[in-house]
Amino acid sequence: MDYKELIDDDTWAFIAKTNSYYPEDAVTRTIADQRKVYDEMCRAFFQGYPEGIGVTDITAGGVPCRLYSAGDPSVTVVYFHGGGFVVGGLDSHDDVCAEICQQTGYRVLSVDYRLAPEHKHPAAFEDAWAATAWAAETFPEPVVLAGDSAGGNLAAAVAHHARGRLKDIQGQVLIYPGLGFDPDSGSAIEHANAPLLTRDELLFYRTIRTEGEPPEGDPRFAPLSDTEFKGLPPTVIFTADCDPIRDDGRRYRDKLAAAGVSVELINEEGLVHGYLRARTMSERARQSFERITLAIEALGQGLWPYS
Repeated sequence: MDYKELIDDDTWAFIAKTNSYYPEDAVTRTIADQRKVYDEMCRAFFQGYPEGIGVTDITAGGVPCRLYSAGDPSVTVVYFHGGGFVVGGLDSHDDVCAEICQQTGYRVLSVDYRLAPEHKHPAAFEDAWAATAWAAETFPEPVVLAGDSAGGNLAAAVAHHARGRLKDIQGQVLIYPGLGFDPDSGSAIEHANAPLLTRDELLFYRTIRTEGEPPEGDPRFAPLSDTEFKGLPPTVIFTADCDPIRDDGRRYRDKLAAAGVSVELINEEGLVHGYLRARTMSERARQSFERITLAIEALGQGLWPYS
């Protein structure tokens, strides 16, 4: 794959800045050291809080969370951070959540779910569900689920589980989500060695979540493995074109569309996994982030702006 042709200079600058925080032996370091490297990298991209945003650390359903608010919110966004279920937390996506709050006017609840390998599946899902159920019970407004990468997996898993259990899930916005990665076809092969995320890394993240082999037929682990897609909320999916996990979004779109669910897939050309952090460096990423916040805002209002 000739990424020199696909990726523009601004995105290459983002890739270089990201890689500058990773030592050559990063993949062989302890999990604690890998988390430290990731947190330092994320902090280097931190943009601060927009004016007028209130931020409070709370416990929601027994799960550590961070609550962002501005004015009188009409919707609650429950956000799940990325990081392969291994790294990341409240600080890694702190400014992303603050900007979603500022741009939509909605309350944002960021969930600090338990991480692998210390906490195996279904621990992350259990925390995601507990925090979402708490938000639905605590706030009168409807809920929009959102998340990137591993967080997109959790958002979708919660949406599947919520059917018949929670009434107020108004939509979900999934950002380069991993929903049941197929390592032997499509983008997994085409972009096996993409910048910032490789096929081998995805295989590592998939196996570290579980004791033994990954479970089959468990939509809490892989939403694509569900057997029923009817009754899911309106869904907007954003994928990065230069990403081995890209086709998870397409496969999920196809299953939702076949089940009669309102769904839109937006594939962002020339972008790579993790591009949320590039939104102030890359015009493509900035425009995508604007589309993401507009999707969250529209779903929160019960609108479907896609033809």
